Amino acid sequence: MSSDPRNSKSETIPATTAGDAQAPAAEDPKIAAIREAKERWQKSVVAKATAKFPPRLPKFQTLSDIELPDVVTPADVEVDYQRDLGLPGEFPYTRGIQPTMYRGRLWTMRQFAGFGTPEQTNERFKYLLSQGQTGLSTAFDFPTLMGYDSDSPRSLGEVGMCGVAVDTLRDMDVLFADIPLDKVTTSMTINGPAIVLLCFYVALADVRGIPRSALGGTIQNDCLKEFMAQHAWVVGPRPAMRIVTDMIEFAAKELPKWHPVSISGYHIREAGSTAAQELAFTLADGIGYVQSAVDRGLDVDSFAPRLSFFFDVHIDFFEEVAKFRAARRIWARVMKERFGAKLPESMKLKTHAQTAGVSLTAQQPYNNVARVALQALAAVLGGTQSLHTNSLDETYALPTEEAVTIALRTQQIVAHETGAPNTVDPLGGSYFVEWLTNKIEAEALEYIRKIDEMGGIVTAVEKGYPQREIAASAYRFQRQVERNEKLMVGVNDFVMDEPSRLPLLKIDEEVQRKQVDSLAKVKATRDADRVRAALAAVREAAASNANLCPPIIEAAKAFCTEQEICDVLRDVLGTYTDPAEF
Repeated sequence: MSSDPRNSKSETIPATTAGDAQAPAAEDPKIAAIREAKERWQKSVVAKATAKFPPRLPKFQTLSDIELPDVVTPADVEVDYQRDLGLPGEFPYTRGIQPTMYRGRLWTMRQFAGFGTPEQTNERFKYLLSQGQTGLSTAFDFPTLMGYDSDSPRSLGEVGMCGVAVDTLRDMDVLFADIPLDKVTTSMTINGPAIVLLCFYVALADVRGIPRSALGGTIQNDCLKEFMAQHAWVVGPRPAMRIVTDMIEFAAKELPKWHPVSISGYHIREAGSTAAQELAFTLADGIGYVQSAVDRGLDVDSFAPRLSFFFDVHIDFFEEVAKFRAARRIWARVMKERFGAKLPESMKLKTHAQTAGVSLTAQQPYNNVARVALQALAAVLGGTQSLHTNSLDETYALPTEEAVTIALRTQQIVAHETGAPNTVDPLGGSYFVEWLTNKIEAEALEYIRKIDEMGGIVTAVEKGYPQREIAASAYRFQRQVERNEKLMVGVNDFVMDEPSRLPLLKIDEEVQRKQVDSLAKVKATRDADRVRAALAAVREAAASNANLCPPIIEAAKAFCTEQEICDVLRDVLGTYTDPAEF
């Protein structure tokens, strides 16, 4: 977002939202009658029942501490159907972004995969595709996430451990060996060095003779949430925003089927935020990227249809369903009323979802199968477009083939056995779901208002505002668990002493040696003059206002390494140290 919020088409989020207090001159007699009936019921029927069976909890709250009423009636929730819900596929898209949703096409089943060498991950890709997965999702190791090569001293002990190691175009070629890039959509979970990995992928398509216009997929590329939650960056917030904007601009012109940024609440939630904070900070990030692209001179409708989102699906079932519905409604109004988007596709919030890794427990790990199944169902009832289900063993290690198969089968059971996808937004109109949707929306809008007042999300991040809010929520939840105010089965209740006997995936430490040897061969056989010229072109673009994607694609074809390119960006654009927040 621009440092001056007045640069946007509208200074703040539109004031008219679901649940706004717009007291009529006289209450509808039917609503008044329901209100009176509920009061009578509470004083008589409920009072007698409570005397016999006292409440089992001191307070009834969502996981995010939203206090819940005993029952919700039409007298408790204000919803104008046409204004606040509409029909599926129509503004404000509360009920879904497609008219028929899963009746026409199921969500993409995209299991996260990546470990060891590119050869090993390629085998896992092919296995998952053979088992019915419908899209690839790539996990990179930590050195790759931080922009370092496998032969860097900083990479010692980390190569291939939490994802696949990718150093050069050669690795990208092996990673996608025998996989048609124009037939399968690919998601890549990488942020700080995202521009390098995207350019590796485009360069690979060029080398294989595949038109760039045929490439479909998503690169996470959400630099702002890195400074809030995950802390894997290459340069500071403002240079990182420039790089993301370069990628949005390049994709709008060259990659019409590609999502150049997946605006990610997942990591914000995993770091300890509430549902409303996850929603608010994620959408504020999205507003920041849109504003940056508009300030670049791009027409909002030229790129907004290719923006996508990524949300966590936590364990509080109805809170998660309500969060997805509120997200669509807020984003639609922001794009239409703040940025003046005209295309319906620009107003549709398209999202991938992943079940909550932080909800999984090392204790009694088979309980995680039940958790993931419920979270997957919540994501579907919430209207996700793509879904990853976590494996039961992920608190211990990267998932085994058996565990990831169970996770994939969980999605397939939801899709083909439960009947949940057969009606569009089946929970829409539930008094409780609509009440909770309004509540989460109102809380999220209040956070966005505060961020607007600070001058935008980049300034808010620089001031540490989202970071402090997330840390406070994480601390509060942990204290609630320690005091048994919130129960986690197998952790602070229903505890068993039996040790886990799960078979675990272990990454051979020989992976690093093999990867370093492979990298050495690439460096020994490449054209040194071409490498120097390519890196000089990247340096020149970084120091100017030129788009960085074209020179980095050429650097990829010259077999420049990820770290060599990132080192140029660090040198020209500066590095970043996280300020301590207490």
